[in-house]
Amino acid sequence: MSLSCLFCRIAKREIPAEFLEETDDFVAFKDTNPQAPQHILIIPREHIGSLSDAADSHAPLLGRGLMLAPKLAKRFGLETGFRVVINSGAQAGQTVFHLHIHVLGGRTFRWPPG
Repeated sequence: MSLSCLFCRIAKREIPAEFLEETDDFVAFKDTNPQAPQHILIIPREHIGSLSDAADSHAPLLGRGLMLAPKLAKRFGLETGFRVVINSGAQAGQTVFHLHIHVLGGRTFRWPPG
């Protein structure tokens, strides 16, 4: 864990968040700046800066994180569809440099946007 990382501090409960799920490896909570009616963040407790920083040894951990997405989507009424997004790097829109998975739903999405 990084002492200065916002998400590490949330995972350690130093900063309050509305926790939706907790496992040994992950915490999930509502995004404070939602981009959809339902916007959940899933973060590993281990500090990994971005998906680009993940090692092959992180594959089982990342798989467990991704499998939380449909579980949370179902709990929050998103059975008909949801989006899973991982931004990696500033150019991709990553603003907190701790790997995190966005689960978005509750509205229709178009790609490309616009």
